Amino acid sequence: MKILGIDPGLATVGYGVIEKTPHKLVCVEYGVILTPKDESTPVRLAMIEEQMVALIDKHKPKEVAIEELFFNTNITTGIRVAEARGVLLLAAIKECGRLFEYTPLQVKMALTGNGRADKQQMQFMVRALLGLDQVPKPDDAADALAVAITHAHMTKDSQREAK
Repeated sequence: MKILGIDPGLATVGYGVIEKTPHKLVCVEYGVILTPKDESTPVRLAMIEEQMVALIDKHKPKEVAIEELFFNTNITTGIRVAEARGVLLLAAIKECGRLFEYTPLQVKMALTGNGRADKQQMQFMVRALLGLDQVPKPDDAADALAVAITHAHMTKDSQREAK
């Protein structure tokens, strides 16, 4: 089963596609969707939607997993990321039909068993669980793979109900 993991953002959207087999997880592809800072927000959102649809068309994942937002202190940035996340959710549900959401805490617990795991611990586990030679770069792509791995661990061939 193919799973597309998404780490939402406006400037950078991380994505990671994995294949869940009965005995292991295999990394298919990972990367980022980038939008130029000098473009207007609506244009950037349209770019994200177009590239998300293209990713789903290319890989035809059975399910999409996306990270929920964690707001720190900058509410303005958070609103723009939330807008981008909305576009990603819409594209995922329209193009794939099976969408799952995970909090940062759920992702950290699923990969390390520690809800306070740091970025290095998370990246080490992504590399180890997928049998990669090195940590995926950039960080947004590694984060997206972590979301995909979380979904693979949280479901037994999609017995959970999609949102």
